[in-house]
Amino acid sequence: MAVHIRLSRVGAKKAPLYRVVVADQRSPRGGRFIERLGTYNPTGDPGALVVNRERLDYWRSRGAQPSHTLDRLLKADERVQKKLAAVAASSPKGRSAEKSS
Repeated sequence: MAVHIRLSRVGAKKAPLYRVVVADQRSPRGGRFIERLGTYNPTGDPGALVVNRERLDYWRSRGAQPSHTLDRLLKADERVQKKLAAVAASSPKGRSAEKSS
């Protein structure tokens, strides 16, 4: 049984919302899945991807392959998280306290 990590569409017409699921490769897009790992909402400005990284790493270690689209979204999300961490680390919180004294 080949297991894939992919997007499963839910939501209304013209208002897409996707679930990040682990599913058998033979299951239909919106059909049976093994585990739900998160959600993706493409209608937001940057698109909101929420994924349980611990479970994602678990399934990847077991040989599950992410779909091409999901892999692209995960890489983009990692870049955004790194930028946010860099901005938070270089924020002048300590400097503003020094200037006000």
